[in-house]
Amino acid sequence: MRELGETRDTGLIHGRYRLLEPIGRGGMGEVWRARDESLGRHVAVKCLKPAGPQRDQDFTRVLRERFRREARVAAALQHRGITVVHDFGEYEGVLYLVMELLEGRDLSRLLEDDRQHPLPVDDIVDIAAQVAAALAYTHAQGIVHRDLKPANIVRLADGTVKICDFGIARLGHDIGLTSRLTGTGIAMGTPHYMSPEQIGGVHVDERSDLYSLGCVLYELATGAPPFDLVDAWAVLVGHRDTVPEPPRSLRPDLPRHLDRIIRDLLAKEPDDRPRDAAELAARIAAVPTGAAAPARPRNTPEAVRPAPSEEPRLPSWTRGMTTGHKAAGGAGLRTTPPDPAGGLAREWIPRRNEGTPGAVPAVWPSAAEQPVDVTELRDSLTGRHNAALSLGRQGRWDEAGEAHGAVAAAREHALGPDHPDTLSSHYEVAFALSRTGRASDALRTYRRVVEGRERTLGAEDPDTLGARQEVAYVLGKLGRHFEAHQMYTAVLAARERTMGSDHPDTLRCRHNLAFNLSRLGRVEESHRMAGEVAEARARVLGADHPDTLVTRCEVGYTLGQLGRWSEALRTYRDVADARAHTLGPDHPDTLAARYEVGISLGRLGRSAEALTLYRDLVDDRTRVSGPEHPETLRARHGLGVNLGRLARWEEALAEARDVCALRERVLGPDHVDTLISHREVAVGLGWLGRWHDALGAYRTVAAARERVLGAAHPDTLTSRTDEAHCLEQLGRTAEAAELYRRVEGLRPRG
Repeated sequence: MRELGETRDTGLIHGRYRLLEPIGRGGMGEVWRARDESLGRHVAVKCLKPAGPQRDQDFTRVLRERFRREARVAAALQHRGITVVHDFGEYEGVLYLVMELLEGRDLSRLLEDDRQHPLPVDDIVDIAAQVAAALAYTHAQGIVHRDLKPANIVRLADGTVKICDFGIARLGHDIGLTSRLTGTGIAMGTPHYMSPEQIGGVHVDERSDLYSLGCVLYELATGAPPFDLVDAWAVLVGHRDTVPEPPRSLRPDLPRHLDRIIRDLLAKEPDDRPRDAAELAARIAAVPTGAAAPARPRNTPEAVRPAPSEEPRLPSWTRGMTTGHKAAGGAGLRTTPPDPAGGLAREWIPRRNEGTPGAVPAVWPSAAEQPVDVTELRDSLTGRHNAALSLGRQGRWDEAGEAHGAVAAAREHALGPDHPDTLSSHYEVAFALSRTGRASDALRTYRRVVEGRERTLGAEDPDTLGARQEVAYVLGKLGRHFEAHQMYTAVLAARERTMGSDHPDTLRCRHNLAFNLSRLGRVEESHRMAGEVAEARARVLGADHPDTLVTRCEVGYTLGQLGRWSEALRTYRDVADARAHTLGPDHPDTLAARYEVGISLGRLGRSAEALTLYRDLVDDRTRVSGPEHPETLRARHGLGVNLGRLARWEEALAEARDVCALRERVLGPDHVDTLISHREVAVGLGWLGRWHDALGAYRTVAAARERVLGAAHPDTLTSRTDEAHCLEQLGRTAEAAELYRRVEGLRPRG
């Protein structure tokens, strides 16, 4: 086999790739910075190290086989967290792999440059989340990396993390090939990051990568791998037989939840580790890193929940659409995935124009086929797109919407209005509009995305269906539940037809359809469908999977609507226990389930128990999220309600007034929660016989609801009825009777 230097001296590889300088060396070969002369761009070229005369022909043949397998596997992977492979082949005896040139530092270099100091917690969590998302993708393809280590994980300048070198990756069904390829039975991998099963030469699956990731995270958190020994054999024995010191014992500021994750990843038995990378990603999302993100109001569908982490995280949609949609009241993910953040996830081939016989579909050329300036523009816009996503993950939705809008305009100008990247940006604009309460604007933008995707991708493409599902959700937010029902039903039929009834996306659509049914007053149907979805999710994803638990919360809610509060209490308690186990006791979803337990206790007349629960919940919410966080105030509201139920009205009134003042300052005077607190103040005043003061409070609520919701909205009519009742108590019966008549005249018939 020719020496690498000979190839460089004698010219180009295949007349195209000019090797410029070596930038890396490993057991499999060398990596060179090179120039792709055809496209005028710099790339990385990995060349197989020459076997030399001491190697026999069988070894060389096996080496070629392994390298070619690496190339085929790597070229098939398309994920933002994995190095892109552009080309591979053999030239004059040199096997080569052409990859994107990464401008960043691998984690090994990152630690070295910082003199082996551990990384900040936020950086560790960010890296862990991105690597877990990439592993979830590769594992879903049946591919195990088998050599995950800091040197194979690169962090780019913009914060993107990519896994490199699938040189010993393998298709899951072909795991047994390793020993045949090595010819010795010796495990492949790097000693400091090898799993016990790799060391023992037994069956290796995706959980081996999770162990290796645990070793990487341990090193990022403490500055050294779990068994930092000079002797390689001692390192292997440590992995096999010794429990490493907990990271928190070496670094006390490490969050307990992150410490628990790392220790679970380093379990000796694969069955004791997280079940898969998707489950791991969900747990990482729960690691507290900053001020807690707002949790969604009670009984809001899962589509609107904020991201589970308190700090920016990469989207979790790369986990294969099987994880992450957390529970009622807590933080979580979207109902449908956001679009690919980093340019095209696949080649764009608009659908054939059926009205033009013989019309040939237009194909947007790949980045490799475009002029360099267009490629650079798309890369720049991708970076801006990712930055806008980061703003959204921080809850800065107004800024995120503006940033996505600017990228959408630039993409539309450069790529066209129906290009997938353009539509991806418009999708994110719509999502930001929805999160900032501009549902009507969001609806118009989502419909634009649907129309564009139907033209270019087809009506039943998963991306088109995802956008249609968001249309249904926004219709529900606008109170147009019948239209939402029709849309959900149509999307569900398409998903069942194209994906099957048990696909996670299909189950997600059924979950939202069940939610919408309850808003249509079809509670029995909603309860039945939610129960079916919960059973299916438990079967497909597992009983304690976050998606399963969010649907079980919906089951609990419908049980309460049906007056079956004892059953609702048992359901919510089961969910709270499961979340505490899988997500941690302080995760927003766990705390949300505890809130629902309190609701059920109060409805069952067990207010003393509810009061104790809410006092503890207020303390936990204050510690985790702060005293003025909306969910802390929600827990305090529950506490005040149960003080009233126990006839402790002076205390209840004081609590209601305090919560009302805080909500007015934090959420605004017309926010639904603020108005609920105003009403609670009025209730307390009434029970204390202060009906004149109560009348003023009731009228404040009624006027605000009429202004915001309209005179005929059910909540407005309820407030006017409260006002009429107060007038009765004051002896102003004629005014009360007139108000009752007005309410009945506005109430919908049938």
